[in-house]
Amino acid sequence: MNILVVDDEKEIADLVELFLKNEGFTVYKFYDSKSAVDCIFSKQIDLALLDVMIDGIDGFSILRKIREQNLTFPVIMLTAKVEDSDKILGLSLGADDYITKPFNPLEMVSRVKAQLRRFTLYNGNGRQESSEIYDNGGLIVNHETHECTLYERAVNLSPTEFNILWLLCQNAGKVVSTEDIFEKVWGEKYLDSNNTVMVHIRRIREKLNEPPRNPKFIKTVWGVGYKIEKK
Repeated sequence: MNILVVDDEKEIADLVELFLKNEGFTVYKFYDSKSAVDCIFSKQIDLALLDVMIDGIDGFSILRKIREQNLTFPVIMLTAKVEDSDKILGLSLGADDYITKPFNPLEMVSRVKAQLRRFTLYNGNGRQESSEIYDNGGLIVNHETHECTLYERAVNLSPTEFNILWLLCQNAGKVVSTEDIFEKVWGEKYLDSNNTVMVHIRRIREKLNEPPRNPKFIKTVWGVGYKIEKK
């Protein structure tokens, strides 16, 4: 698999490259954003690790370009910042995960592998044997083909967004707690201060053209979690 690594701190970029290559990945490493953007649109990329504060076109802008082109491969942001506002911005633009510097390279590799597992699972490589389809009110979510359409128009979801939506579809008519969504989709223990789920739900709603105050499909059950109507 091909991993894009973009970081203008050469020591970090080189370290990430070393650990990923040791795991058998092909790595496209760049210290500048322009070369990285050129690579994104000329190579087959399976996952990107983007430095938020890189000179030139910053990581958020690169992420925006990726999602505007309907490229759905996982994107992990690398940042020295820990402010919630930066994390929320990245997630709202379509990032799938966030790693704060300094980080343990082994943890970084583990999170890369976790994102790739989710991506391949829901995009046809080793996908689950299932032909279940959620079809209700013009919203169709096909678990097997990883396709989502709204009123016959394709909705481009990132792997994480699709996983959240499908989890809600699997439990249609039931409330799924924020804790359950986080632990099942991200595979990590939920933290009380974590607003990752909320940001992803908001982004899914935006893609479904849901009115914030009265969404049709994904309902908020205040203090508990979210649910989608049973078909």
